[in-house]
Amino acid sequence: MSLFQLLSVSASGMAAQRTRAETITENLANAETTRTPEGGPYRRKDVVFASASQSSPFGSVFQQALGPRVEGVEVNELITDTREPEKRYQPGHPDADKDGYVAFPRIAPAEEMVNLMGASRGYQANVNAMLAVRDMLHRSLDMLK
Repeated sequence: MSLFQLLSVSASGMAAQRTRAETITENLANAETTRTPEGGPYRRKDVVFASASQSSPFGSVFQQALGPRVEGVEVNELITDTREPEKRYQPGHPDADKDGYVAFPRIAPAEEMVNLMGASRGYQANVNAMLAVRDMLHRSLDMLK
């Protein structure tokens, strides 16, 4: 595996973790949203990752010389929570039903914050991997001087 392929793998991981972090922050921002354009409360979203082959940025001619295909990660699917919303008794709320209950999203802010920390750490791990590759490239160039 070449160093450039390692950079490609880390870049795919960074892009996937960025999408995950954006989705989590959307969930947190809408944790109390009771009315959406689609109707009803906001529905929690989650990102599903899948492995994906990474191509060399230098084209297919070099890909043959670099060896077998390298697997990275990509966002495969964005799933929406289909569970029933949480019902809270708030008779004065504008979105209350005839019995005074309001449907709220099933979002646990503490759980979302833990997920956001995981996405941040995954992103940082990919940054560190890219920095290690950069250092290896610099050392290789220094040896050639």
